[in-house]
Amino acid sequence: MACDKLHPLHYSGIFVRHLTKHFIMAPNISHFILLIALTLLAACGSGESNVVQGNRNGILHYGNGSEPQGLDPHVVTGVPENHLVRALFEGLAVKNPYTLEPEPGVAESWDISEDGRVITFHINPLARWSNGEPMSAEDYVWSWNRALDPAMGNLYAYMLFPVKNAAAYASGEITDFNEVGVKALDDLTLQVTLNEHTPYFLQLMDHYSTFAVHRATIEKFGKATDRFTRWTRVENIVSNGAFKLSEWKLNRRISMIKSDTYWDRDKVKLNGVVFYPTENIVSEERMFRVGQLHYTAGIPLDKIPVYQAMENTPYVQAPYLGTYFYLINTERPPVDDVRVRKALSMSIDRVKLNDSVLQKSNIPAYSITPPGALGYEPPKLFDYDIEQARQLLAEAGYPNGEGWPGLELIYNTSESHRKIAVALQQMWKDALNIEVTLSNQEWKVYLDSVTQMEFDIARRGWIGDYVDPNNFLDLYLTGGGNNNTGFADPRYDEMILKLAPRAKTQEERFAIFHEAETMLMEQMPILPIYTYTSKHLINPSVRGMPSNLMDSLNLKYVWLEPGADIRNEEG
Repeated sequence: MACDKLHPLHYSGIFVRHLTKHFIMAPNISHFILLIALTLLAACGSGESNVVQGNRNGILHYGNGSEPQGLDPHVVTGVPENHLVRALFEGLAVKNPYTLEPEPGVAESWDISEDGRVITFHINPLARWSNGEPMSAEDYVWSWNRALDPAMGNLYAYMLFPVKNAAAYASGEITDFNEVGVKALDDLTLQVTLNEHTPYFLQLMDHYSTFAVHRATIEKFGKATDRFTRWTRVENIVSNGAFKLSEWKLNRRISMIKSDTYWDRDKVKLNGVVFYPTENIVSEERMFRVGQLHYTAGIPLDKIPVYQAMENTPYVQAPYLGTYFYLINTERPPVDDVRVRKALSMSIDRVKLNDSVLQKSNIPAYSITPPGALGYEPPKLFDYDIEQARQLLAEAGYPNGEGWPGLELIYNTSESHRKIAVALQQMWKDALNIEVTLSNQEWKVYLDSVTQMEFDIARRGWIGDYVDPNNFLDLYLTGGGNNNTGFADPRYDEMILKLAPRAKTQEERFAIFHEAETMLMEQMPILPIYTYTSKHLINPSVRGMPSNLMDSLNLKYVWLEPGADIRNEEG
C-alpha cells in the first residue's frame, strides 16, 4: 500500500500496523469493512485522504453520530439532526458561535417594546428560499401555525409557548390561530406578542422548531401536518440556509453544497459539507486517524488519556450545557414507587463512575440543570448512600432484592452508553441485589421507544437549546413533548409557566426555579448521572469552530486552512 501523501497528523501508519488487530477486535464487521474500503480508496485511489482533498476543495468532512431521524424542522428532536437542519435552514436570529449572542439571521433587525412583551422582526429583503423565492413574514405565521398544530405532533411545540395563546392553540383549547400572538404586519414585518417578558426568546429563534418551512413544497407532498413525507428528499427540499442538500446516501453520508441564494453567501467560506453517520464511535475514531474526517462527534472513552497525552493533540474538551441522565417511566412497576426510584439513584456512585469509566472527563450530576447556568445552582437532595438505598428498597417491598420483578434499561447504540449502562447494572447488583437487563436499540427505534414510553428506564441526554435554567425545567411540564416520564404536577407547571416569567428580578426567578427543581427531584422521575463536557477530535486545518458552552455549530463561520499545525480560536 503506497501513499504519496499522509494525513497531517500522521496516524495512517499506526492504523496500518494494527490492521489485523483491529479486524479481530472490530465490534461491528460491517463498519470495519466500510473503513477498510475508505482507507484503500484514500491510499491507493487518488493518493489523498478526504481531509487533504477537503482542505484543497473547501469541503468539510464531519462525523455526525447517528443516521438522522429526518430533516423536517418541526419533527426532528436529536443533536445529529440539529447540525443538519441548522446547515440547511436559518432562523430569524442565529447564535454567534464565539459569544452565543443572537445576531441577525432572516431578520436583519428587531425592536423590543419597553415592557419586553412585543418583538417586531424586520425580515431581510435579501432573504431567499433555495428556489429563489423571497422570504416573507407570512412564512413564519404559516410555519408557526404548523409547528403548534396539535395534529403535527411536534415534540418541541412548547418552545413557542412564550408566545401569547401558543400553548392554548397547541393543546386545542383554542382553534383560531388568529388569536395566537404572531402577525404579519406586511411582507417584511413580523410582530410577535409574548405572555410575559422572556429573556431568552431571541435565543429560541435559532432553534429549528421556530424555523420557517416552505409552504408550497410541503403541501405538494401532503397535508401541512403530515410527517416524514417526500418534501425533505434531495430532489424536493426547499430550504433557506447557507447550504443546500445535494446527496443523501442512507447510512453512508449526507452531502451539502454552498447555497447560491443565501443572503449572506459572500461570508460562507466552505464550498460544501459531508456529514457521516458515525454511530460506531470506535470506527469514527479510526476514520479520523486515517484522514477521512475533519471532526468527530465523540471519542471512545478509553482513548481520551491517549489523546490527552499527545503534544499538539487534536482532542478538544470543553464545558457543555448538558446533562446525561436516565428517564424513568413512572407509570410502570416497580419504578412507579418513588422509593424504588430513589434507591436506584442513591446506589449510583457517580464519582467512581466518572473517575473510572468516564476517564474523569465529566462532572457528577444530582439534578437536571447543569450548575452555573447564568449563576443558577440546582438543589442537591441526595448523595451516594447504599444503606439509605437498601432501606428504601426494603420499604418498597424488596428487602435485599427479594421479590424483585426485574427491570429493563434501554440505550441507543454507542459504546460509551453501553459501558455506562454496564457499570450501573453492576452497581445496582452489588448494592441492592437486583437484576437490571440492558437493551441496545438503533437510534430511530430508541427515539420511538422513548416517545411512546415503551421502556422502564431509558438513557437520555439533554443539551441546552438556550442558556437558561428554564430550558431544562420546562422539559417536565405536564404533557410536554419531551417529558416521557409520566411526571405531572400542577404546582410545578404553575411555577415554570406563570410564576417564573412574572418574576421581577433574576434572583426571584431563580428562587422559583430552585423550588420547582426541588419538587422535581423529590419525585425523581429521572436519574441524573453527569454534566457533559464536549469531546471531539478536530483536525488542525479546521478554523472558525470554537468551543462554546452549547457546542453550537454555525457553518457560516467555518473554513479550512491547509497546512495549519495549530488551531486558531480567535476567528
